[in-house]
Amino acid sequence: MHSPFFKGMSHGIPIALGYFSVSFGFGIKAVMSGLSVTAASLISLTNLTSAGQAAGVDVIAAGGTIFEMILVQLTINLRYSLMSLSLSQKLDKKFTMPHRLLASYGITDEIFAVCSSQTGLLTPAYMYGMIFIATVGWVLGTFLGASAGQILPQSVSSAMGIVLYGMFLAIIIPPAKKEKSVLFVISLAAALSMVFYYFIQNISAGFAMIISAVIAAAAGALLFPVRENIGGQA
Repeated sequence: MHSPFFKGMSHGIPIALGYFSVSFGFGIKAVMSGLSVTAASLISLTNLTSAGQAAGVDVIAAGGTIFEMILVQLTINLRYSLMSLSLSQKLDKKFTMPHRLLASYGITDEIFAVCSSQTGLLTPAYMYGMIFIATVGWVLGTFLGASAGQILPQSVSSAMGIVLYGMFLAIIIPPAKKEKSVLFVISLAAALSMVFYYFIQNISAGFAMIISAVIAAAAGALLFPVRENIGGQA
């Protein structure tokens, strides 16, 4: 029980429990959008990204193109490549290229945060243990949520579908209260989304999401640039 794999599993249990509750809402959202229980479960198994999956389901429901799907996922999930680059500095020498490719599947915000907080080097077994239990929680929650969405009354399913959006609010509200730059970007993105939804309806939902995110992020970078530390001074 003291092996790196089981240590990773023990550290990943809280992540799995959180994923279970959130993915339950995703499962309901998926079946309400016309997907089957199997399709929803496979999406969670092969993606492991809450925001990307939710946006992807929206694109599917709106009849979007593959090109829109690619751009949406690239825009939303590009941060994972930065997380991977950061974690690459903490990898044990056992992390050969095949191990790196396998572990990259499970780089999520929560797993990145836990791995970054470890004092020693990360071994493949440790990360596999954490990724395994987190994936089980995510896929199981999706399966049960999608199954429940097919039998629950419409009113209950609609209410449970809000769980996923509640998670997004829990992610963005704390940093928005601390940093005015984050609040500005969030507000601008929301305002642009409303403009597209109510006034520019000839643009698909997928492209509207991409345009809103890119414009808001670019405006935030221009108006609130991050100053680098050079020689110990900001």
